[in-house]
Amino acid sequence: MTDNAPSDADVSAPGDDAAPGPHRPPTFTSWLRGRSDAELSELLRARPDLARPVPADIGALASRATTRNTVLRVLERLDRFTLQVLEAVVALGDDRLSEPVGVPAADLAGALRLDPPPAGREDPLSRALDTLLGLALVWPDRGRLRPVRVLRDVLPHPAQLGPPARVLLAALPPGAAKRLADDLAPDSTASTPVEAVAALLSDPGRVAALVGQVGEDTQARRLLDSMAWGPPHGTVSDARREVDLSSAASPVDALIARALLLPSGDDTLTLPREVGLFLRSGPLFREVTIEPPSFAGTGHSAETVSRAAAGQAFTVLRSVEELLEHWSQDPAAVLRNGGMGVRDLRRAARVMETDESTAALLVEAAHAAGLLGTDDRIEGEWLPTRAYDLWRESPPERRWLRLAAAWLESDRVAALAGSRDSGGRVRNLLGPGLVRPAAAQARRDLLEELGTADPGFAPLADSLSARLAWRRPRRQSPVYAELVAAASAEAAVLGLTGLGALADHVRPLLEGDEESAARILAGELPKPLDYVLVQGDLTAVAPGPLVTGLARELALVADVESTGGATVYRFSEDSVRRALDAGRGVADITALLERHSRTPIPQALRYLVSDVGRRHGRLRAGTASSYLRCDEPALLEELVSDRRAQDLGLLRLAPTVVASRVSRAALVERLRQLGYHPVPEGGDGAMRLGRPEARRADPVGVPPGPGEGVQRRETADAAVRALRAGDEAATAARRPVPLPEDGPPGSRSAAVLEVLAGAAREGRRVWIGYTDTDGRQVSRIVEPSGVDGGFLTAYDATRAAVHRFAVHRVTAVAELETDPPAAEDARTEDTRRN
Repeated sequence: MTDNAPSDADVSAPGDDAAPGPHRPPTFTSWLRGRSDAELSELLRARPDLARPVPADIGALASRATTRNTVLRVLERLDRFTLQVLEAVVALGDDRLSEPVGVPAADLAGALRLDPPPAGREDPLSRALDTLLGLALVWPDRGRLRPVRVLRDVLPHPAQLGPPARVLLAALPPGAAKRLADDLAPDSTASTPVEAVAALLSDPGRVAALVGQVGEDTQARRLLDSMAWGPPHGTVSDARREVDLSSAASPVDALIARALLLPSGDDTLTLPREVGLFLRSGPLFREVTIEPPSFAGTGHSAETVSRAAAGQAFTVLRSVEELLEHWSQDPAAVLRNGGMGVRDLRRAARVMETDESTAALLVEAAHAAGLLGTDDRIEGEWLPTRAYDLWRESPPERRWLRLAAAWLESDRVAALAGSRDSGGRVRNLLGPGLVRPAAAQARRDLLEELGTADPGFAPLADSLSARLAWRRPRRQSPVYAELVAAASAEAAVLGLTGLGALADHVRPLLEGDEESAARILAGELPKPLDYVLVQGDLTAVAPGPLVTGLARELALVADVESTGGATVYRFSEDSVRRALDAGRGVADITALLERHSRTPIPQALRYLVSDVGRRHGRLRAGTASSYLRCDEPALLEELVSDRRAQDLGLLRLAPTVVASRVSRAALVERLRQLGYHPVPEGGDGAMRLGRPEARRADPVGVPPGPGEGVQRRETADAAVRALRAGDEAATAARRPVPLPEDGPPGSRSAAVLEVLAGAAREGRRVWIGYTDTDGRQVSRIVEPSGVDGGFLTAYDATRAAVHRFAVHRVTAVAELETDPPAAEDARTEDTRRN
């Protein structure tokens, strides 16, 4: 078979390859078409990129499944043993080696030196082959396994073997190939010199004779042995030299003259695959590892790990809420490049009482979850989004799941914040320099590998790295190692791991089961409390998380002094005044504390609240530029005489009114700094009380939900139904209905309307060619139900629904040869289901 053989994904004319006939060789497309719906669904779940968008038919699916980029993506998910099995199929089943094409499955066990498994044990080779068949990387052809053709380019040196001799010989000048054929195969009946030499090298006996001619303990044999296990290339000057058996004067010349080494470049000699296989004497690999290396580490009880992770998850929720509440009043600035400055990061770390690296991670997680965004001002600010208000009202487990799922699917690495890029520029938090496309996959690899350990087991870092190297051999690189290390640290901070082991609530999260993850986490998180312990030093202690309403009211009347296992709130004049400014009265504050405190309210706190309440609102500021009004002339006299207030430019207009040259806002702020308690009032003399306006950013993109990176079974099943319907439309036998090409305007549309209306009256299915709204030519088998106003209403099996088609977009119509009962039954079932 030569290089111009048709691809394994080639699709014949519609209807020609629905099933391989007795004289028609099977194709990759016909094999895919013969797979069951369940098998196709599993393929789309394992390779979700094949269904984005859903292919038009099985032929389009086969073409997409064999493109280079999609195959590269799926190869990255193979473990070392499965990859070795695939390389064995590619090395031995290459269609350029010899006929018949492919390799029997039984030969793979010998090539991999695998012993039969003990009775009752799963055969690792069968398991690996099932994986490769399920991923559509290999396919059976008359009792042999064939790799998809693109693997020849993706894996050019399977098992560290060189290309087949036919490939190397075809690249030689005609004179060089003829010289080799005349020397080595003078009696060959092959049609070309290339085929003559390739046929010779495909015979292990002839290769043995050629190798024997160079001797056992010679420099030429040692050179062959050094290249046998790879790499199969060697560098030498003038690799394309003209040499034959009679003129060979050096060990290299002797090998070139016998086609045991062939030039693949001006200074490169390559060991043909057939020669490499002979030199290895059977096995393809020096070492075959069937199972990953064992874990080494420390075991903990699963309950201890879950409690530790849940406690960290609770800390994350509290920290994020505190920061976003703070930024709703005092937001961080947006840098010119769209990121956040170092100064604002340090402020965020102080607000959350943590270090800068943890603060960076929580800020990035909040942004990925859609809780943080920028406003639309020229000088932008980082503000909570409107989604934050809904998130804050959700149960704690749902709040954490949103943050964790967003981090899991994000391509940004917070650990890079503050580092420098190749140009020496600093990478800012929330800036463009933190994107790493492989970050999400590295996180999932890490967590899934931790999930293979026993519950509560914390593996050592070296042990985990060795397991990942076996599990994902094609992803190994310094960058990948850095991403895994960063993911391990971030998972511990966010509460996905505890004490180095995977938490129980993360296992269903990785599988996309949000409900189970929320249920498990809800049982692990501390239960919200509806009480505090008010103490005599003007503090209140919350021994655990508080219910949302109480936490919000307490944060209004007191300041958080410390956090940890318990939260300590401090009452002060400023905090009480803040509550009064928000419209709470003295009686409201006292009733709140009496209702929720399990200890008596100390007299000092009652005095504080009543004293601040007594002084609150005695002064009222309006707009003159501004003015002060007070029912107590003595208080205004005291204020006008206060030297500290000279910058306000106070002028007494009446016994109870003082004017100022500064604005009302500046006047109120300055008087509060001086220890007074003014409140603003409106033009009608009424006090204007209320909490400061909560500023919000515009909504950002909806973050991915848990497991959104995994194709859901329902989605895959629907895609398979659409594939089957589209394939039927592409391959069904049909009789085209002639449509007028020339004629008066509208004659073609009128003819189409007539055919479709007749099919609707008779209840017949028809095939139509259609131009969709994206300009693509598609084919559909539809069952018309009516034609009205230039539109066809018909059941479309591809969409499993009734659809309206614009008649002017119908490009062709054909009658179907048959309408099998199975198709009618399927339509009835789809109609019932929908």
